[in-house]
Amino acid sequence: MAERKVTVQSEVGLHARPAATFVQTAAKATVNVTVARMSGEPVSAKSILSVLALDVRQGETIVISADGEGADELLDALAAIASAP
Repeated sequence: MAERKVTVQSEVGLHARPAATFVQTAAKATVNVTVARMSGEPVSAKSILSVLALDVRQGETIVISADGEGADELLDALAAIASAP
């Protein structure tokens, strides 16, 4: 299983538009992908409600994990979304 640790840079954290873009990108993938706070339980990165429920704020670090073919490329794309200002 591949993973990336990313510090969220958006002023609104992983909410609203950044969360929607994050989930839409994850949902296009055929691999299983999760996101979690550093000390929390992982949730499906393909579920907008689950991602919003994490309540990730600007400056917090998240862990994105994926398993399967194309996982590294997917994680790179999701990390770019989460780390965009």
